[in-house]
Amino acid sequence: MKNVRKVAFTASIMLGVVILSMIPVEKGAQASYTPEELRSLHAPVLATVDSSLYFPTQANCSGCHGYDQDGIAMVDGEGQDVNMHDDWKTSMMANSAKDPFWRAKVSHEVLVNPQHTAELEDKCTSCHAPMGNYTSKFQGHEHYSMADLLVDTIGLDGVSCGACHQLSPDNLGAEFSGVMEFDTSRVQYGPHENPFAPPMASFVGFTPLASEHILDANLCASCHSLVTESVDLDGEFTGSTYVEQATYHEWLNSQYNVDQVSCQSCHMPQLEDSVIISDNYIFLQKRFPYGLHDLIGANTFMVQLMRDNKEALGIEASDDDFNETIFKTYDLLQENTLDINLELDGLDPDSAYFKVTLNNKAGHKFPSGYPSRRAFIEFTVITEQGDTLFKSGVLDETYEVEGQDPVYEPHYQMINESSQVQIYELVTGDVNGDFTTVLERAFSSLKDNRLAPLGFSTDHITYDTTQIVGNAFTDDDFNKNEMGDQGTGGDVIYYHIPLNEYTGLVDIRAKVFYQSLPPKWMAEMFNESTPEIETFREMYDEADQSAVLINSAQINDLFVESTVVTEVSPQQLGVSPNPTLDGWIYLDGTTDIQRLRIYNLNGQLIKEIKNPANSFELPQMKGMYLIELETMDEVLAVKLLRL
Repeated sequence: MKNVRKVAFTASIMLGVVILSMIPVEKGAQASYTPEELRSLHAPVLATVDSSLYFPTQANCSGCHGYDQDGIAMVDGEGQDVNMHDDWKTSMMANSAKDPFWRAKVSHEVLVNPQHTAELEDKCTSCHAPMGNYTSKFQGHEHYSMADLLVDTIGLDGVSCGACHQLSPDNLGAEFSGVMEFDTSRVQYGPHENPFAPPMASFVGFTPLASEHILDANLCASCHSLVTESVDLDGEFTGSTYVEQATYHEWLNSQYNVDQVSCQSCHMPQLEDSVIISDNYIFLQKRFPYGLHDLIGANTFMVQLMRDNKEALGIEASDDDFNETIFKTYDLLQENTLDINLELDGLDPDSAYFKVTLNNKAGHKFPSGYPSRRAFIEFTVITEQGDTLFKSGVLDETYEVEGQDPVYEPHYQMINESSQVQIYELVTGDVNGDFTTVLERAFSSLKDNRLAPLGFSTDHITYDTTQIVGNAFTDDDFNKNEMGDQGTGGDVIYYHIPLNEYTGLVDIRAKVFYQSLPPKWMAEMFNESTPEIETFREMYDEADQSAVLINSAQINDLFVESTVVTEVSPQQLGVSPNPTLDGWIYLDGTTDIQRLRIYNLNGQLIKEIKNPANSFELPQMKGMYLIELETMDEVLAVKLLRL
């Protein structure tokens, strides 16, 4: 019956559509509809936004841009639902004003400096509740508080439709720290030319307009570069400012900016299919490109926590919708964040050397954004008996990194002890140079070795907001190639591993993990108590705090030994021929050989022969091989080439 209804509805209005399509639509355009047409529309869209309000809520938009029960609009080429509303509603953007960690952290900042309550809450809500904050200011109020937010439907919508689609093209990319310029002439900007305006104009009270700026990375600048005013431990302003986060400026200082790969390209990937972008009107032209409204980032932890506490947080979304967002977030983290390579860098008596290379694939630093976020390398060497020969960066039962410095771990170019671990992070310091997570007290960076994006340069105009701080700045392998040129977007870490007299096969694993809210960063806030902190503490303690595996590399069955190996020439050892065409090698005059091992040049054991005869065969693959001949007294090594 639903399809019959839609066909009948379509037939009844086709003539009117033809006429309407011939008439230019101006701002504020209205159209007349029959009672039958009105009944065919979803109920939420019938609530025209009051003229005293500057933004619609998501409920006003969901009637046409939500799930189409007939499967005609907002579906991809395979008929899969890709509607804007349901994809958005489980994102961090949709729930920015309901985020329990954010609310707890605001209360923490206010608790530390209560004399700044009005300013702190106003600044924090400018990005987490931008429509509510802006409306309040536009109506003449000086501040917008957390109390105001809790009773404000528009504010509780978080970063909703109007927060992006009503941003004015004026001054984009030039305003930061929550300062936004909205177009209050009751328009909704979109990327598609010649939008069919009457339904939105009539039923919601806003007119769609085409504008290229909606796809511009500058659209994200206002909230994704945040500069704060620093205070001392008494809450007195120091006169200095601190760059708390600068994701947008990091993007400017990258190859992605040069190549015009915008924020939306990764966080709102475009479908190759054309899509009807509104239901109730099946005659509408399909639009291309269509940007998915998932708005995915990296914070799997908080999305999972909000899914598990959605009733308490007042979030109306299904577990299925949350799980889809979580899956896509994991996919972004694990497929599009960084590459890792692990190589054997050499073997010495009682030592093994490895080289780990990371390359950042994000269009900004990794991690980026809120300063709690960190990534670290877990590096382990495991014997064939299952014993741990070496470990670095392993999490303990409290989800904290073992062996790290209690204040903060320095950046390393070379690691040779288990107490050393490579952690990529921003560490904030107060006026005394002590680590702090009270953001208003942030005065300087004690460390910033977060992986730079491809093309990043210390000569860029934005470097003052995107600095490399600490040992990473003098690391010749950090964001530099072998010639010393900047912009690789990577880092090389060398691991020098003592074998501790072990001889045998080992497996080497290098894994990169990510944490958005690690326990160490949470400790300062959890030492205090407010209703918001207690609410979040309970949710945090019940949540899965496991770190997210981003990428990994491994070397299996590498033979290492804690004995002195003497390399000799084939002539000295009486081994021939070298090179060999058929792969056969003959031992002439070499006696008392108890064990023969064949390695490739990567150090991997290919074959082991006990009490070998006077001849043996090299592997079928052409190339150079290292042969070890072990006698009662010594181990001799010789390199042989198979042609």
